[in-house]
Amino acid sequence: MNPGIFLIQENDELVEMNEQAYDSESLLQTLLAKYPALLAGNQMEPSAPRRWLLIERECGVPSEEGRGGRFAMDHLFLDQNAIPTIVEVKQSTNTGIRRQVVGQMLDYAANAVVYWPVAYMQERFAASCDDPDEKLTEFLEGDMEPEDFWQLANKNLQDRNIRLLFVADEIPPELQRIVEFLNEQMDRTEVLAIEIKQFKGGERTGLVPRVIGLTAEAQQKKLPGSSALRRWNEASFLQAMEEQAGIDEADVTRKIFEWSKQNVFRITWPKISFSAVLDYGAESSYVPFVVYAQGKTPGKVEIPFKRMGQKNPPFNTDERRLELLRRLNEVFQVNLPNDSINRYPTFSLSALANKNALEQFFQLIAWTVQEVKAPLGKLSL
Repeated sequence: MNPGIFLIQENDELVEMNEQAYDSESLLQTLLAKYPALLAGNQMEPSAPRRWLLIERECGVPSEEGRGGRFAMDHLFLDQNAIPTIVEVKQSTNTGIRRQVVGQMLDYAANAVVYWPVAYMQERFAASCDDPDEKLTEFLEGDMEPEDFWQLANKNLQDRNIRLLFVADEIPPELQRIVEFLNEQMDRTEVLAIEIKQFKGGERTGLVPRVIGLTAEAQQKKLPGSSALRRWNEASFLQAMEEQAGIDEADVTRKIFEWSKQNVFRITWPKISFSAVLDYGAESSYVPFVVYAQGKTPGKVEIPFKRMGQKNPPFNTDERRLELLRRLNEVFQVNLPNDSINRYPTFSLSALANKNALEQFFQLIAWTVQEVKAPLGKLSL
């Protein structure tokens, strides 16, 4: 039995929270659907925590072409790199958690990669939420176009680049050994278990997830550059840019990298692009641009106007986004239409190939940073 958790309240009262079993397996399934962060993506990859988009709960998997779902997995998620993530939930009191659940999971995976067109995932996602377009755009945070995201999901399925997650309130030793073995042996598929313990004290409930299966051997096999889970870095991204767009575009990208790093931007690495992210305030982040090396828009710069409008005052007003659009059009003659302020328009890196043009782009981005930080009294980089 876990020794428990102790919470210090604002009035200095100490509340002891003790481990308690879930009332049902269904409750744990419901909690995962409502709070996907319980899948502990920060433990899987601390440098780039996994985020989760729920496609469907009780998602059907056919076993023949064109047939209905023979199996029903507990949850299907995609992470921000569009890696299909199959989740099977069991309570520790369920005897199937030791070996039977492994056979179930392998059935799901083997049939999904063969009989699951990405259009099926899109259809199930659209049916599971009220506004799928808005939800997907919010999830992508301007890092990728929705169409590119679905294409990447399709490629991941074709490449068998998927993730299998066994979730329970307690992972028995037998299942842990199987998970570690599979994760070490499977180059293209990540296999992990997540133990989510529940603690209660008074009216409070605490949930504590722990990822199991990240052995040193498994992590070594899935290092950047491996066939399983390629992770971009500056060198590999520039190489891809040169191959997909050209030497000039790669040179401009290199200069954008350097400027971003010098000006306190955090670089994030979706699979086909890089984003410059500025963290400011308590929980705010600002993405002024995204650069694409692959997909439908290699050698392009995206200005995520729609994300700015949702997350970054004063650009939450049409007037201020139109001002930014006007400056882009005047300086770089990219001729973006006015409705771009509600979308994620792109223009070619070649527009920034001239030294003066690139310097003006940096000045324009610096101006936008000053604007979003102004309410905090931070008027410079």
